[in-house]
Amino acid sequence: MQQTGIRHASPLTMTLAYRASRIRALSSIGLVIAALWASPLLAEENMIRAHGYSFYGDLSYPADFEHFSYVNPDAPKGGDISISWQGTFDSMNPFARVGRSGLMSSSIYESLLESSEPMGGGLVPADAYGEGYGLLAHTVEYPETKEWVIFHMRPEARFSDGTPLTAHDVVFSHNLFLEQGLPSYAQAVSQRVLDAEALDDHTVKFTFAPDISRRSLIDQVGSTPVFSQAWYEETGARLDESRMEISPGSGPYMLDSFEVNRRITYRRNPDYWGADLPNNRGRHNFDRIRVEYFADGAAAFEAFKTAEYTFRAENNSRQWATGYDFPAVDRGHVVLAELPNGLPPTPSGFVFNLGRPHLHDKRVREAISLAYNFEWTNQTLQFGLFRQRASFTQDTHLQADGPPEGMELELLQSLGDLAPQEVLTQPARMPHTSSIERLVDRRNIRQATSLLQEAGWEIDDGGVLRNAEGERLRIEIPVSSAGSATMDAIIETFVQNLQQLGIDARFQRIDAAQHTDRRRNRDYDIIFDSYAAFVDTGTGLHQRYGSETAEFSLFNPAGLASPLVDAVINASLEAPTPEARDAALMALDRVLRHEFFMIPVWYNDTVWVAHWDIFERPAEETPPFSTGELDFWWFNADRAAELRAAGALR
Repeated sequence: MQQTGIRHASPLTMTLAYRASRIRALSSIGLVIAALWASPLLAEENMIRAHGYSFYGDLSYPADFEHFSYVNPDAPKGGDISISWQGTFDSMNPFARVGRSGLMSSSIYESLLESSEPMGGGLVPADAYGEGYGLLAHTVEYPETKEWVIFHMRPEARFSDGTPLTAHDVVFSHNLFLEQGLPSYAQAVSQRVLDAEALDDHTVKFTFAPDISRRSLIDQVGSTPVFSQAWYEETGARLDESRMEISPGSGPYMLDSFEVNRRITYRRNPDYWGADLPNNRGRHNFDRIRVEYFADGAAAFEAFKTAEYTFRAENNSRQWATGYDFPAVDRGHVVLAELPNGLPPTPSGFVFNLGRPHLHDKRVREAISLAYNFEWTNQTLQFGLFRQRASFTQDTHLQADGPPEGMELELLQSLGDLAPQEVLTQPARMPHTSSIERLVDRRNIRQATSLLQEAGWEIDDGGVLRNAEGERLRIEIPVSSAGSATMDAIIETFVQNLQQLGIDARFQRIDAAQHTDRRRNRDYDIIFDSYAAFVDTGTGLHQRYGSETAEFSLFNPAGLASPLVDAVINASLEAPTPEARDAALMALDRVLRHEFFMIPVWYNDTVWVAHWDIFERPAEETPPFSTGELDFWWFNADRAAELRAAGALR
C-alpha cells in the first residue's frame, strides 16, 4: 500500500497508417533485439516438473518446505479483524463491467498457482517476487520452450458448497473470461493462449501461441480465478453482470453476510479443503474479516476511535501527523506502527487524458505540470511527511537516473528512430522543483507561460489563455466525494495555480459512483489516478502501458499509445537473462517518464498502520512485499478480554 495523503482508489485514435507503421517498426526492432540478445539453441528439449513456477526457474522454497519463513505456523485461529472502506457498493461480482463491487469480493476464489493474498493484501510468498507455488495444482509440468503447460491438480480441492473442483472448472473459467471478461484482458489472452483442455478430471493443459514471448503465459493461466461451472450453468449468471448473488469459491474465506453500503463480512470456512497445505500454515487465522463502509474519511476515522473497526491503514498525512492523540492511544489500547514496504510505490499522480486534443502537445502538459507545487503542498498540507516520486520503479535497482549506459543504452540504440536523441543522451526525466515558501512559484509560472506560447496559446487582454481560433484552454478534474479534505485542498491549490496561467481550470466534486463511471468512460481532462509499478516484466505491461488496448483499457487511464514504449516492453519480454530483463525495465522506466502522461506526486516508503491492541504478528522482521494483517496476523484473545474488561472494546 502507498500512503498518498488521501484515500483514492484518452483514448488515442490510431489511424490505419499509424498501425501499419507501428507493425513495420516493431517487426524490424524484433529482429535487431533477437540478434542483440541471441542465445544458443538447446540441443534437446528438457521437461520441467516443479511444485511452483518462476520464469527463470529459481524458486526460493524447496518442494518439501513446511511453511513460509515469515509466518508463525502455530498461530492460533479465532477472533475477528475489521477494516474500513469509503464509498458505496452495488454488486458482489468483482468481474462485472458495470457497478461498484464490494471490497475483497474476489478473495473467495483460488487459482492453480498462488501469487497473491486471498484477501488482496500483498504477494505470496511475501518474501519473494515473481514466484507462484501450487495451490489448486500440486505440480506444474512444461517443456523448456514453454510451448504448453500441464497442471496436475489436487483431487481434494472443493468449492465451499462441498462440490469437487476439477480441471473442467478450470477450462470453463478460462473460457468465461475470454467470452465475458474485460475486453483488454480477453484480447490479450486469446492471442497468446490457443487452447485449454481438461485431460482428465484433475489434469489441465494449456497450449500457447508460437513465435511470441514466453513471458506471462504459465503464470497467467496459473493465476486465473476458478469458478464453479455447475453454478454458472444452473443459474444462467454472466461474469460481466452486476449482481449481489455470487458463485461458490474454494478459498479459505467465504461470504458470510452484507448490508449494501454499510458492511461486508467474510468468515473462515471451517471445512476449507487446503487448510493443511504447507503454503497455508500459519495463515488465514481470523474467524471473520469485516469491512465497514463509510461515506467519507472523517466518519471513518471517528468510527475507528470507538473501535467500530479495529485495523486502519492510514493514508492521510494530516491524520497521521495530528489525529492520533485520542485517549485510546494514550492508554496503549491503540498501537501505531510504521511497517516497511519493499515494493516500489504506486505511480500515482495527475493523469492526462491523451484523447483530449488540447493535451496532445507535450509542451501543454509540461506547462500544466509546472502549476503543481510539490514542495509547498507537502510542507503545508501534508506535514512534510512525503518525498516526491520521479520513477515508475522508485528506489529500486531498476530506476533510471543518469544517461543510459551499458546494456540499456545498447537496447535503446537498437530501436533506431523510435528512440529520440534526448532519451539516448540525457539523464532520465525528473520532476520540476518549486518554492516551498509560497504556492505560486513565479519562475515556474513564467516557464509555463513560455511553453504555452510555443504551443500556440496566448494570454488575451482579459488575462484569458486562448489559441489561434480563440478557444479557451479548459481543464476539468473530477474528484470523488469519498476522498479526504486533504485531497480537496491539494487539487484546489493546483487549480488555483492553473488559473494563474489563464487556464479555465476547475475541479468537480462528485459522488463515488459517478466518479467510477467517469473514470471508466475517460470523461475527464485530468484525473488523480494510478498506474502499476513494476519490478519484473510480463505481458500485463502491455495492458497497462501498451498501444493495443489503449483505447479501452481501464488500466491505462491516460490512453497512452507509444510505439517506443511498446518496443521496450517487447524487449523486456524477450530478455534471455535477468540482466537483460533489468536493462529493458530500466529503459521502460526511462521512456515512460519521457512520454510524460502523468504529473508524479508524493510517496512514502513505509506503511502507516494503527490497530487496537488485540492482534499479534510474527516477531521477525516484516516481509518486504506484504504487511500481512489479513493474511498471517492473528487474534490475541487474552488481550481482547482485558480491553473489554477496561471498557475499551464492546
